[in-house]
Amino acid sequence: MPTPLPASVDEVLSLLQRGNYVSDRALATVLFLALKRGRPLFLEGEAGVGKTEIARVLAETLDRKLVRLQCYEGLDVSAAVYEWNYPRQMLEIRLAEAAGEHDKDRLAADVFQRRFLVERPLLQALAPDDRGPPVLLIDELDRTDEPFEAFLLELLSDYQVTVPELGTIKAPAPPIVVITSNRTREIHDALKRRCFYHWVGYPDAARERAILAAKAPGVGERLSAEVVAFVQRLRRRELYKLPGIAETLDWAEALTQLDKVALDAEAVDSTLGVLLKYQDDIARIQGSEAAKLLDEVKREMATVG
Repeated sequence: MPTPLPASVDEVLSLLQRGNYVSDRALATVLFLALKRGRPLFLEGEAGVGKTEIARVLAETLDRKLVRLQCYEGLDVSAAVYEWNYPRQMLEIRLAEAAGEHDKDRLAADVFQRRFLVERPLLQALAPDDRGPPVLLIDELDRTDEPFEAFLLELLSDYQVTVPELGTIKAPAPPIVVITSNRTREIHDALKRRCFYHWVGYPDAARERAILAAKAPGVGERLSAEVVAFVQRLRRRELYKLPGIAETLDWAEALTQLDKVALDAEAVDSTLGVLLKYQDDIARIQGSEAAKLLDEVKREMATVG
């Protein structure tokens, strides 16, 4: 028996909390509406803010299969939807010919059957499942080419795929679809219209501390507060790539591994490569700028304390 979908926004918040995902009410609301109306959820935001994690948490807490399509430039139907198992088809033809079968039409009909079809993620997501429709994650759609977006329109409109040799394969019940984009390019309006949209931004300090408490409980309270205060200030700087939540977690855990209970100048300078991913950004912050940020953090902690 499939796990029932949440019946309210508060139930969505509770469901996400069970999966250690700290959400704000705006995200929980649009997620509730997407689940209630059976519409895809389109999430945009910077890399590392937790977009992909939402699909994983949904699959885990609803006890559904997670089907992930990782997008990239040049992604096509054979990698995303289906392809024919040509080696098996050739073997079947050779065996049939050896058994005396030479009717080409019959041979073609025999080898273009469902058992020779290799199902890729989009087709897998349309298959029935005793636990209920799966969660389909179409991750980083902005990395694909525009023609692939056009192909998705049929899937997102009718939850079906057409295989010329077999006909139309339709899902008995629509999957739960989560689409993410880092906004390296704009996604076409025709696809967005089929979805409910939400921008996933960087969390405020309170929510980021709550995320650290949920995801990295081994990090001390003082270190956690100072790490979040430092990262929040760092995001106001002009950097090529601002640190996301994933980097905050990595940095806090790395500092804990170094037996740090609070930030100090040496620890910050020597571990900036965990937090920042571009040398130009590290060079801009390391040294005097890092010391300035750290001094602001210490003064804030003293005031709060």
